[in-house]
Amino acid sequence: MEIAALQKHHGTWRNMHVYKLACVAYLGIVVFGYDTGIAGGVVNNAFFQHQFGLAGSNVTNLSSNVVSVLQAGAFFGALFSAPVTVYLGRKWSLIMWSLIFCLGAILQTVAEDQFTRGLSYIYAGRVVGGIGVGAISALAPTYVAECCPKDVRGRITGLFQVWVAIGVLLSYWVNYGVAIHTSPTSPDVWRIPFGVQLVPGGLMCVGLLFCRESPRWLARRGRMEEALENLAHYRRASIHDEEIKMEMAEIEATILEEREARSGLGWREAFLGKGNWPRFAIAFIIMTLQQFSGQNTVGYYAPQIFQAIGYVGATPALLASGVYGIVKVVATFIFIMIGVERFGRRWSLFGSAIGMGTLFYIVGAIFITHPPNLASPTPSPSSKAMAAMIYLYCVAYSFGWGPLPWVYVADIFPNRTRHYGLAWASATQWLFNFVISKISLTMENNLQGKIFITFATINIGGMAVFSYFLPETKNRSLEEMDIIFGAVTQEHRNEDIHKAELEMAAGMKDINMRDEEAAYGAAGSSKVEHHTNTQSEKLETENVR
Repeated sequence: MEIAALQKHHGTWRNMHVYKLACVAYLGIVVFGYDTGIAGGVVNNAFFQHQFGLAGSNVTNLSSNVVSVLQAGAFFGALFSAPVTVYLGRKWSLIMWSLIFCLGAILQTVAEDQFTRGLSYIYAGRVVGGIGVGAISALAPTYVAECCPKDVRGRITGLFQVWVAIGVLLSYWVNYGVAIHTSPTSPDVWRIPFGVQLVPGGLMCVGLLFCRESPRWLARRGRMEEALENLAHYRRASIHDEEIKMEMAEIEATILEEREARSGLGWREAFLGKGNWPRFAIAFIIMTLQQFSGQNTVGYYAPQIFQAIGYVGATPALLASGVYGIVKVVATFIFIMIGVERFGRRWSLFGSAIGMGTLFYIVGAIFITHPPNLASPTPSPSSKAMAAMIYLYCVAYSFGWGPLPWVYVADIFPNRTRHYGLAWASATQWLFNFVISKISLTMENNLQGKIFITFATINIGGMAVFSYFLPETKNRSLEEMDIIFGAVTQEHRNEDIHKAELEMAAGMKDINMRDEEAAYGAAGSSKVEHHTNTQSEKLETENVR
Protein backbone atom coordinates (compact mmCIF):
# COMPACT_ATOMS: atom_id res chain seq x y z
CA MET A 1 0.00 0.00 0.00
CA GLU A 2 1.31 3.49 -0.84
CA ILE A 3 2.13 5.83 2.02
CA ALA A 4 -0.04 8.55 0.48
CA ALA A 5 -3.06 6.24 0.67
CA LEU A 6 -2.33 5.37 4.27
CA GLN A 7 -2.27 9.04 5.25
CA LYS A 8 -5.95 9.65 4.53
CA HIS A 9 -7.35 8.09 7.69
CA HIS A 10 -5.41 10.36 10.01
CA GLY A 11 -7.58 13.42 9.39
CA THR A 12 -6.93 17.11 8.90
CA TRP A 13 -4.75 17.57 11.97
CA ARG A 14 -2.33 14.69 11.38
CA ASN A 15 0.56 17.12 10.60
CA MET A 16 -0.13 19.46 13.50
CA HIS A 17 3.13 18.62 15.28
CA VAL A 18 5.17 19.33 12.16
CA TYR A 19 3.46 22.69 11.66
CA LYS A 20 4.20 23.57 15.29
CA LEU A 21 7.84 22.62 14.78
CA ALA A 22 8.06 24.79 11.65
CA CYS A 23 6.53 27.77 13.45
CA VAL A 24 9.06 27.48 16.28
CA ALA A 25 12.15 26.66 14.20
CA TYR A 26 11.33 29.44 11.73
CA LEU A 27 11.06 32.14 14.39
CA GLY A 28 14.76 32.64 13.79
CA ILE A 29 13.94 33.12 10.12
CA VAL A 30 11.80 36.11 11.10
CA VAL A 31 15.11 37.68 12.11
CA PHE A 32 16.49 36.80 8.66
CA GLY A 33 13.74 38.84 7.02
CA TYR A 34 13.74 41.52 9.71
CA ASP A 35 17.44 42.24 9.23
CA THR A 36 16.85 42.38 5.48
CA GLY A 37 14.62 45.42 5.92
CA ILE A 38 15.57 47.07 9.20
CA ALA A 39 19.16 48.10 8.49
CA GLY A 40 18.32 50.06 5.35
CA GLY A 41 15.75 52.14 7.24
CA VAL A 42 18.07 52.74 10.20
CA VAL A 43 21.10 53.86 8.17
CA ASN A 44 18.84 56.16 6.13
CA ASN A 45 17.92 58.05 9.32
CA ALA A 46 19.65 61.46 9.50
CA PHE A 47 20.17 61.35 13.28
CA PHE A 48 21.73 57.86 13.13
CA GLN A 49 24.11 59.05 10.40
CA HIS A 50 25.06 62.08 12.48
CA GLN A 51 25.58 60.14 15.73
CA PHE A 52 27.77 57.50 14.14
CA GLY A 53 29.70 59.72 11.76
CA LEU A 54 28.09 58.51 8.54
CA ALA A 55 27.27 61.96 7.20
CA GLY A 56 29.25 63.41 4.31
CA SER A 57 30.77 62.01 1.19
CA ASN A 58 31.28 58.54 2.70
CA VAL A 59 27.64 58.01 3.64
CA THR A 60 26.88 55.55 0.83
CA ASN A 61 29.95 53.41 1.52
CA LEU A 62 29.55 53.32 5.33
CA SER A 63 25.79 52.77 5.12
CA SER A 64 26.30 49.77 2.86
CA ASN A 65 28.93 48.48 5.31
CA VAL A 66 26.44 48.58 8.19
CA VAL A 67 23.90 46.68 6.10
CA SER A 68 26.30 44.14 4.62
CA VAL A 69 28.50 43.03 7.56
CA LEU A 70 25.62 40.89 8.83
CA GLN A 71 25.73 38.94 5.58
CA ALA A 72 29.48 38.47 5.98
CA GLY A 73 28.94 36.94 9.43
CA ALA A 74 26.03 34.85 8.13
CA PHE A 75 28.28 33.32 5.45
CA PHE A 76 30.62 31.89 8.08
CA GLY A 77 27.74 30.91 10.36
CA ALA A 78 26.20 28.85 7.58
CA LEU A 79 29.50 27.04 6.94
CA PHE A 80 30.15 26.34 10.63
CA SER A 81 26.64 24.98 11.12
CA ALA A 82 27.37 21.71 9.28
CA PRO A 83 30.02 20.16 11.57
CA VAL A 84 28.23 21.38 14.70
CA THR A 85 24.90 19.79 13.81
CA VAL A 86 26.58 16.42 13.12
CA TYR A 87 27.40 16.09 16.82
CA LEU A 88 24.78 18.22 18.59
CA GLY A 89 21.80 17.40 16.40
CA ARG A 90 19.34 19.79 14.80
CA LYS A 91 17.51 20.89 17.95
CA TRP A 92 20.41 21.74 20.26
CA SER A 93 22.44 23.30 17.45
CA LEU A 94 19.59 25.71 16.71
CA ILE A 95 19.30 26.59 20.41
CA MET A 96 23.03 27.39 20.53
CA TRP A 97 22.94 29.54 17.39
CA SER A 98 19.84 31.41 18.56
CA LEU A 99 21.70 32.39 21.75
CA ILE A 100 24.64 33.64 19.67
CA PHE A 101 22.25 35.71 17.57
CA CYS A 102 20.70 37.25 20.70
CA LEU A 103 24.17 38.31 21.86
CA GLY A 104 24.67 40.14 18.56
CA ALA A 105 21.28 41.85 18.85
CA ILE A 106 22.20 43.09 22.34
CA LEU A 107 25.48 44.60 21.07
CA GLN A 108 23.62 46.50 18.33
CA THR A 109 20.98 47.75 20.74
CA VAL A 110 23.37 49.16 23.38
CA ALA A 111 25.43 51.17 20.86
CA GLU A 112 25.52 54.83 21.90
CA ASP A 113 27.25 57.14 19.40
CA GLN A 114 30.55 57.51 17.55
CA PHE A 115 32.37 58.40 20.78
CA THR A 116 30.84 55.94 23.31
CA ARG A 117 30.00 52.38 22.33
CA GLY A 118 30.04 53.58 18.76
CA LEU A 119 29.99 52.11 15.29
CA SER A 120 32.28 49.28 16.39
CA TYR A 121 29.41 47.94 18.55
CA ILE A 122 27.09 48.10 15.55
CA TYR A 123 29.60 46.26 13.35
CA ALA A 124 30.44 43.65 16.01
CA GLY A 125 26.78 43.09 16.85
CA ARG A 126 25.82 42.61 13.22
CA VAL A 127 28.71 40.20 12.57
CA VAL A 128 27.90 38.11 15.68
CA GLY A 129 24.18 38.27 14.95
CA GLY A 130 24.93 37.36 11.35
CA ILE A 131 26.81 34.24 12.41
CA GLY A 132 23.70 33.15 14.32
CA VAL A 133 21.30 34.02 11.50
CA GLY A 134 23.44 32.25 8.90
CA ALA A 135 23.56 29.04 10.91
CA ILE A 136 19.83 29.21 11.63
CA SER A 137 19.05 29.73 7.93
CA ALA A 138 20.98 26.54 7.10
CA LEU A 139 19.70 24.35 9.94
CA ALA A 140 16.04 25.35 10.28
CA PRO A 141 14.94 24.09 6.83
CA THR A 142 17.05 20.95 7.35
CA TYR A 143 15.35 20.23 10.67
CA VAL A 144 11.85 20.89 9.35
CA ALA A 145 12.31 18.96 6.08
CA GLU A 146 13.57 15.89 7.96
CA CYS A 147 10.42 15.82 10.08
CA CYS A 148 7.88 16.41 7.26
CA PRO A 149 5.85 13.81 5.35
CA LYS A 150 6.45 14.08 1.60
CA ASP A 151 2.90 15.08 0.64
CA VAL A 152 3.11 18.41 2.51
CA ARG A 153 6.88 18.89 2.71
CA GLY A 154 6.88 21.68 0.12
CA ARG A 155 4.14 23.55 1.96
CA ILE A 156 5.68 23.22 5.42
CA THR A 157 9.27 23.81 4.32
CA GLY A 158 8.01 26.75 2.27
CA LEU A 159 6.80 28.43 5.45
CA PHE A 160 10.46 29.47 5.65
CA GLN A 161 9.76 32.24 3.13
CA VAL A 162 6.50 33.19 4.86
CA TRP A 163 8.47 33.89 8.03
CA VAL A 164 11.10 35.78 6.01
CA ALA A 165 8.31 37.92 4.55
CA ILE A 166 6.82 38.48 8.02
CA GLY A 167 10.24 39.63 9.21
CA VAL A 168 10.55 42.05 6.28
CA LEU A 169 7.04 43.36 6.95
CA LEU A 170 7.82 43.82 10.64
CA SER A 171 11.01 45.72 9.82
CA TYR A 172 9.26 48.17 7.49
CA TRP A 173 6.48 48.97 9.94
CA VAL A 174 8.87 49.25 12.89
CA ASN A 175 10.87 51.78 10.87
CA TYR A 176 7.67 53.62 9.98
CA GLY A 177 6.43 53.58 13.58
CA VAL A 178 9.75 54.85 14.89
CA ALA A 179 9.73 57.63 12.27
CA ILE A 180 6.33 59.00 13.30
CA HIS A 181 6.22 58.22 17.04
CA THR A 182 9.72 58.87 18.40
CA SER A 183 11.82 61.98 18.66
CA PRO A 184 13.96 62.41 15.54
CA THR A 185 16.95 63.13 17.82
CA SER A 186 16.51 60.17 20.18
CA PRO A 187 18.67 57.00 20.34
CA ASP A 188 15.35 55.14 20.02
CA VAL A 189 15.62 55.57 16.24
CA TRP A 190 18.10 52.65 16.26
CA ARG A 191 17.60 51.05 19.70
CA ILE A 192 13.98 50.10 19.12
CA PRO A 193 14.56 48.60 15.65
CA PHE A 194 17.64 46.65 16.77
CA GLY A 195 16.08 45.64 20.10
CA VAL A 196 12.97 44.13 18.51
CA GLN A 197 15.21 41.36 17.10
CA LEU A 198 15.47 39.86 20.59
CA VAL A 199 11.77 38.93 20.64
CA PRO A 200 11.70 36.28 17.88
CA GLY A 201 15.23 35.15 18.73
CA GLY A 202 14.36 34.58 22.39
CA LEU A 203 11.01 32.92 21.63
CA MET A 204 12.71 30.51 19.25
CA CYS A 205 15.28 29.51 21.85
CA VAL A 206 12.60 28.78 24.46
CA GLY A 207 10.19 27.10 22.04
CA LEU A 208 12.82 24.64 20.78
CA LEU A 209 13.16 23.21 24.29
CA PHE A 210 9.70 21.67 23.81
CA CYS A 211 10.39 20.18 20.34
CA ARG A 212 11.68 16.72 19.51
CA GLU A 213 14.86 15.87 17.64
CA SER A 214 14.83 14.95 13.94
CA PRO A 215 14.06 11.22 13.54
CA ARG A 216 16.40 11.02 10.54
CA TRP A 217 19.32 12.47 12.52
CA LEU A 218 18.60 10.03 15.36
CA ALA A 219 18.53 7.12 12.90
CA ARG A 220 21.89 8.13 11.50
CA ARG A 221 23.29 8.12 15.06
CA GLY A 222 21.98 4.59 15.61
CA ARG A 223 19.24 5.63 18.05
CA MET A 224 16.56 3.69 16.19
CA GLU A 225 13.95 3.30 18.95
CA GLU A 226 14.03 7.03 19.70
CA ALA A 227 13.92 7.78 15.96
CA LEU A 228 10.84 5.56 15.58
CA GLU A 229 9.12 7.23 18.53
CA ASN A 230 9.84 10.74 17.21
CA LEU A 231 8.70 9.80 13.70
CA ALA A 232 5.44 8.48 15.14
CA HIS A 233 5.10 11.68 17.21
CA TYR A 234 5.47 13.94 14.16
CA ARG A 235 2.96 11.80 12.23
CA ARG A 236 0.60 11.64 15.25
CA ALA A 237 0.48 7.87 14.88
CA SER A 238 1.49 4.68 16.69
CA ILE A 239 4.89 3.06 16.17
CA HIS A 240 2.91 -0.03 15.08
CA ASP A 241 1.17 1.78 12.16
CA GLU A 242 2.03 0.43 8.72
CA GLU A 243 2.77 3.95 7.45
CA ILE A 244 5.36 4.54 10.18
CA LYS A 245 6.95 1.12 9.58
CA MET A 246 7.21 1.81 5.83
CA GLU A 247 8.74 5.26 6.25
CA MET A 248 11.18 4.03 8.88
CA ALA A 249 12.17 1.12 6.62
CA GLU A 250 12.92 3.57 3.81
CA ILE A 251 15.05 5.69 6.16
CA GLU A 252 16.94 2.62 7.36
CA ALA A 253 17.45 1.46 3.77
CA THR A 254 19.19 4.71 2.81
CA ILE A 255 21.40 4.52 5.91
CA LEU A 256 22.33 0.95 5.00
CA GLU A 257 23.21 1.99 1.45
CA GLU A 258 25.34 4.87 2.69
CA ARG A 259 27.25 2.68 5.12
CA GLU A 260 27.90 0.08 2.44
CA ALA A 261 29.02 2.69 -0.07
CA ARG A 262 31.39 4.72 2.12
CA SER A 263 32.59 4.58 5.69
CA GLY A 264 33.47 8.21 6.35
CA LEU A 265 32.10 11.55 5.21
CA GLY A 266 33.94 14.79 4.61
CA TRP A 267 33.46 17.81 2.40
CA ARG A 268 35.28 16.14 -0.52
CA GLU A 269 33.12 13.01 -0.50
CA ALA A 270 29.97 15.02 0.18
CA PHE A 271 30.63 17.13 -2.93
CA LEU A 272 32.02 14.48 -5.26
CA GLY A 273 30.26 11.29 -4.14
CA LYS A 274 28.07 9.53 -6.67
CA GLY A 275 24.96 11.60 -7.41
CA ASN A 276 26.06 14.42 -5.08
CA TRP A 277 27.86 17.00 -7.22
CA PRO A 278 24.80 17.89 -9.39
CA ARG A 279 22.87 18.68 -6.20
CA PHE A 280 25.59 20.99 -4.91
CA ALA A 281 25.79 22.67 -8.32
CA ILE A 282 22.01 23.21 -8.35
CA ALA A 283 22.10 24.61 -4.79
CA PHE A 284 24.87 27.06 -5.72
CA ILE A 285 23.20 28.29 -8.92
CA ILE A 286 19.68 28.57 -7.53
CA MET A 287 20.81 30.58 -4.49
CA THR A 288 23.06 32.83 -6.58
CA LEU A 289 20.28 33.60 -9.06
CA GLN A 290 17.82 34.30 -6.23
CA GLN A 291 20.11 37.04 -4.89
CA PHE A 292 20.42 38.65 -8.32
CA SER A 293 16.68 38.64 -8.95
CA GLY A 294 16.39 42.26 -7.76
CA GLN A 295 14.30 41.38 -4.72
CA ASN A 296 17.07 41.95 -2.19
CA THR A 297 17.91 45.33 -3.67
CA VAL A 298 14.30 46.38 -3.10
CA GLY A 299 14.22 44.62 0.25
CA TYR A 300 17.32 46.21 1.74
CA TYR A 301 16.84 49.68 0.33
CA ALA A 302 13.08 49.94 -0.17
CA PRO A 303 12.86 53.49 1.28
CA GLN A 304 15.62 54.67 -1.07
CA ILE A 305 14.08 52.82 -4.04
CA PHE A 306 10.65 54.38 -3.50
CA GLN A 307 12.23 57.80 -3.06
CA ALA A 308 14.06 57.29 -6.35
CA ILE A 309 10.83 56.56 -8.24
CA GLY A 310 9.11 59.66 -6.85
CA TYR A 311 7.90 58.98 -3.27
CA VAL A 312 9.76 61.98 -1.87
CA GLY A 313 10.45 62.29 1.86
CA ALA A 314 11.14 59.69 4.52
CA THR A 315 7.56 59.08 5.66
CA PRO A 316 5.95 58.47 2.21
CA ALA A 317 8.85 56.19 1.26
CA LEU A 318 8.58 54.21 4.51
CA LEU A 319 4.80 53.93 4.10
CA ALA A 320 5.22 52.62 0.53
CA SER A 321 7.80 50.16 1.87
CA GLY A 322 5.31 49.00 4.52
CA VAL A 323 2.68 48.31 1.87
CA TYR A 324 5.31 46.36 -0.09
CA GLY A 325 5.88 44.20 3.02
CA ILE A 326 2.16 43.45 3.35
CA VAL A 327 1.94 42.42 -0.31
CA LYS A 328 4.92 40.09 0.16
CA VAL A 329 3.49 38.33 3.23
CA VAL A 330 0.03 37.82 1.72
CA ALA A 331 1.33 36.63 -1.67
CA THR A 332 3.85 34.23 -0.11
CA PHE A 333 1.26 32.75 2.25
CA ILE A 334 -1.25 32.20 -0.57
CA PHE A 335 1.32 30.45 -2.74
CA ILE A 336 2.63 28.21 0.07
CA MET A 337 -0.86 27.17 1.17
CA ILE A 338 -2.33 26.66 -2.31
CA GLY A 339 0.25 26.71 -5.10
CA VAL A 340 3.43 24.92 -4.08
CA GLU A 341 1.93 21.41 -3.92
CA ARG A 342 -0.46 22.03 -6.82
CA PHE A 343 1.91 23.44 -9.43
CA GLY A 344 5.14 21.84 -8.23
CA ARG A 345 8.60 23.35 -8.00
CA ARG A 346 9.84 23.50 -11.58
CA TRP A 347 6.97 25.27 -13.33
CA SER A 348 6.37 27.63 -10.42
CA LEU A 349 10.01 28.77 -10.63
CA PHE A 350 9.74 29.16 -14.42
CA GLY A 351 6.52 31.20 -14.34
CA SER A 352 7.78 33.33 -11.46
CA ALA A 353 10.96 34.26 -13.36
CA ILE A 354 9.02 35.22 -16.51
CA GLY A 355 6.63 37.36 -14.46
CA MET A 356 9.39 39.15 -12.56
CA GLY A 357 11.37 39.91 -15.68
CA THR A 358 8.37 41.26 -17.57
CA LEU A 359 7.33 43.56 -14.72
CA PHE A 360 10.84 44.91 -14.16
CA TYR A 361 11.19 45.64 -17.89
CA ILE A 362 8.00 47.71 -17.57
CA VAL A 363 9.32 49.58 -14.50
CA GLY A 364 12.59 50.32 -16.28
CA ALA A 365 10.83 51.53 -19.41
CA ILE A 366 8.54 53.87 -17.46
CA PHE A 367 11.48 55.22 -15.45
CA ILE A 368 13.49 55.99 -18.59
CA THR A 369 10.60 57.49 -20.62
CA HIS A 370 8.87 59.29 -17.73
CA PRO A 371 11.56 60.18 -15.14
CA PRO A 372 10.11 60.95 -11.68
CA ASN A 373 9.88 64.59 -10.65
CA LEU A 374 11.73 64.60 -7.32
CA ALA A 375 10.83 68.27 -6.76
CA SER A 376 7.12 67.43 -6.55
CA PRO A 377 5.76 66.81 -3.02
CA THR A 378 3.37 64.12 -4.32
CA PRO A 379 4.09 61.10 -6.55
CA SER A 380 3.28 61.56 -10.25
CA PRO A 381 1.05 59.10 -12.16
CA SER A 382 4.17 57.48 -13.63
CA SER A 383 5.64 57.05 -10.13
CA LYS A 384 2.42 55.40 -8.96
CA ALA A 385 2.52 53.11 -11.99
CA MET A 386 6.10 52.10 -11.17
CA ALA A 387 5.14 51.44 -7.55
CA ALA A 388 2.23 49.26 -8.72
CA MET A 389 4.56 47.27 -11.00
CA ILE A 390 7.02 46.79 -8.11
CA TYR A 391 4.17 45.45 -5.96
CA LEU A 392 3.17 43.04 -8.75
CA TYR A 393 6.83 42.06 -9.11
CA CYS A 394 6.75 41.18 -5.41
CA VAL A 395 3.74 38.90 -6.06
CA ALA A 396 5.57 37.16 -8.91
CA TYR A 397 8.64 36.69 -6.71
CA SER A 398 6.53 35.31 -3.86
CA PHE A 399 4.87 32.82 -6.23
CA GLY A 400 8.14 31.05 -7.00
CA TRP A 401 11.64 32.39 -6.58
CA GLY A 402 11.00 33.67 -3.06
CA PRO A 403 10.10 30.45 -1.21
CA LEU A 404 11.06 27.68 -3.65
CA PRO A 405 14.88 27.81 -3.67
CA TRP A 406 14.83 26.92 0.03
CA VAL A 407 12.20 24.25 -0.53
CA TYR A 408 14.12 22.77 -3.44
CA VAL A 409 17.52 22.55 -1.75
CA ALA A 410 15.88 21.04 1.34
CA ASP A 411 14.27 18.46 -0.99
CA ILE A 412 17.21 17.24 -3.01
CA PHE A 413 19.94 16.28 -0.54
CA PRO A 414 20.15 12.80 1.04
CA ASN A 415 20.14 12.32 4.81
CA ARG A 416 23.89 11.76 4.87
CA THR A 417 24.79 15.07 3.23
CA ARG A 418 21.75 17.23 3.93
CA HIS A 419 23.48 19.29 6.63
CA TYR A 420 26.41 19.87 4.24
CA GLY A 421 24.07 20.69 1.37
CA LEU A 422 21.99 23.20 3.32
CA ALA A 423 25.13 24.76 4.80
CA TRP A 424 26.54 25.12 1.27
CA ALA A 425 23.29 26.58 -0.07
CA SER A 426 22.90 28.97 2.84
CA ALA A 427 26.54 30.11 2.64
CA THR A 428 26.10 30.75 -1.10
CA GLN A 429 22.94 32.72 -0.39
CA TRP A 430 24.66 34.85 2.24
CA LEU A 431 27.80 35.38 0.14
CA PHE A 432 25.89 36.88 -2.77
CA ASN A 433 23.45 38.54 -0.36
CA PHE A 434 26.52 40.37 0.96
CA VAL A 435 27.58 41.31 -2.56
CA ILE A 436 24.13 42.66 -3.45
CA SER A 437 23.75 44.64 -0.19
CA LYS A 438 27.20 46.17 -0.78
CA ILE A 439 26.68 47.22 -4.40
CA SER A 440 22.95 48.03 -4.51
CA LEU A 441 23.16 51.68 -3.47
CA THR A 442 25.99 52.27 -5.94
CA MET A 443 24.02 50.54 -8.71
CA GLU A 444 20.94 52.60 -7.91
CA ASN A 445 22.90 55.87 -7.93
CA ASN A 446 24.74 55.08 -11.17
CA LEU A 447 22.20 53.11 -13.20
CA GLN A 448 18.93 54.64 -11.96
CA GLY A 449 16.16 53.18 -14.16
CA LYS A 450 18.56 50.83 -15.91
CA ILE A 451 18.94 48.85 -12.68
CA PHE A 452 15.46 47.39 -13.31
CA ILE A 453 16.40 46.48 -16.90
CA THR A 454 19.52 44.71 -15.57
CA PHE A 455 17.59 42.58 -13.09
CA ALA A 456 14.82 41.85 -15.63
CA THR A 457 17.38 40.40 -18.01
CA ILE A 458 18.73 38.15 -15.26
CA ASN A 459 15.18 37.07 -14.39
CA ILE A 460 14.34 35.86 -17.89
CA GLY A 461 17.72 35.03 -19.39
CA GLY A 462 19.09 33.26 -16.33
CA MET A 463 16.41 32.20 -13.87
CA ALA A 464 13.70 31.13 -16.31
CA VAL A 465 16.13 29.10 -18.43
CA PHE A 466 17.65 27.42 -15.37
CA SER A 467 14.20 26.56 -13.97
CA TYR A 468 13.17 24.83 -17.18
CA PHE A 469 15.87 22.15 -16.82
CA LEU A 470 15.35 21.32 -13.13
CA PRO A 471 13.94 17.88 -12.18
CA GLU A 472 10.59 17.99 -10.37
CA THR A 473 10.63 16.94 -6.69
CA LYS A 474 6.96 17.35 -5.80
CA ASN A 475 5.46 14.34 -3.97
CA ARG A 476 8.81 12.53 -3.87
CA SER A 477 10.23 11.40 -0.53
CA LEU A 478 13.62 12.62 0.65
CA GLU A 479 14.93 9.08 0.20
CA GLU A 480 13.79 9.03 -3.46
CA MET A 481 16.14 11.90 -4.32
CA ASP A 482 19.04 9.45 -4.58
CA ILE A 483 17.15 7.69 -7.39
CA ILE A 484 16.37 10.98 -9.18
CA PHE A 485 20.03 12.04 -9.13
CA GLY A 486 21.46 8.61 -9.96
CA ALA A 487 23.11 7.75 -6.65
CA VAL A 488 21.23 4.42 -6.52
CA THR A 489 18.94 2.45 -8.83
CA GLN A 490 15.26 1.80 -8.11
CA GLU A 491 15.91 -1.96 -8.01
CA HIS A 492 18.69 -1.63 -5.45
CA ARG A 493 16.52 0.66 -3.33
CA ASN A 494 13.61 -1.80 -3.38
CA GLU A 495 15.91 -4.61 -2.23
CA ASP A 496 17.23 -2.49 0.63
CA ILE A 497 13.73 -1.45 1.69
CA HIS A 498 12.66 -5.10 1.75
CA LYS A 499 15.70 -5.98 3.85
CA ALA A 500 14.98 -3.10 6.25
CA GLU A 501 11.32 -4.15 6.52
CA LEU A 502 12.37 -7.69 7.50
CA GLU A 503 14.77 -6.35 10.13
CA MET A 504 12.12 -3.98 11.45
CA ALA A 505 9.54 -6.78 11.60
CA ALA A 506 12.00 -8.85 13.64
CA GLY A 507 12.62 -5.88 15.92
CA MET A 508 8.91 -5.21 16.36
CA LYS A 509 8.41 -8.90 17.15
CA ASP A 510 11.00 -8.63 19.91
CA ILE A 511 9.28 -5.52 21.28
CA ASN A 512 5.89 -7.28 21.23
CA MET A 513 7.37 -10.33 22.96
CA ARG A 514 8.86 -8.12 25.67
CA ASP A 515 5.51 -6.41 26.13
CA GLU A 516 3.72 -9.76 26.33
CA GLU A 517 6.25 -11.13 28.79
CA ALA A 518 5.90 -8.04 30.94
CA ALA A 519 2.11 -8.31 30.82
CA TYR A 520 2.23 -12.05 31.55
CA GLY A 521 4.64 -11.46 34.43
CA ALA A 522 2.35 -8.84 35.92
CA ALA A 523 -0.65 -11.16 35.49
CA GLY A 524 1.29 -14.09 37.00
CA SER A 525 2.28 -12.05 40.01
CA SER A 526 -1.34 -11.04 40.46
CA LYS A 527 -2.42 -14.70 40.31
CA VAL A 528 0.22 -15.76 42.86
CA GLU A 529 -0.82 -12.94 45.17
CA HIS A 530 -4.48 -13.89 44.80
CA HIS A 531 -3.65 -17.57 45.48
CA THR A 532 -1.65 -16.65 48.60
CA ASN A 533 -4.46 -14.45 49.92
CA THR A 534 -7.00 -17.26 49.33
CA GLN A 535 -4.83 -19.76 51.20
CA SER A 536 -4.44 -17.34 54.12
CA GLU A 537 -8.18 -16.82 54.28
CA LYS A 538 -8.76 -20.62 54.39
CA LEU A 539 -6.27 -21.03 57.26
CA GLU A 540 -7.87 -18.20 59.22
CA THR A 541 -11.30 -19.81 58.73
CA GLU A 542 -10.04 -23.20 59.93
CA ASN A 543 -8.42 -21.60 62.99
CA VAL A 544 -11.69 -19.94 63.88
CA ARG A 545 -13.45 -23.25 63.62
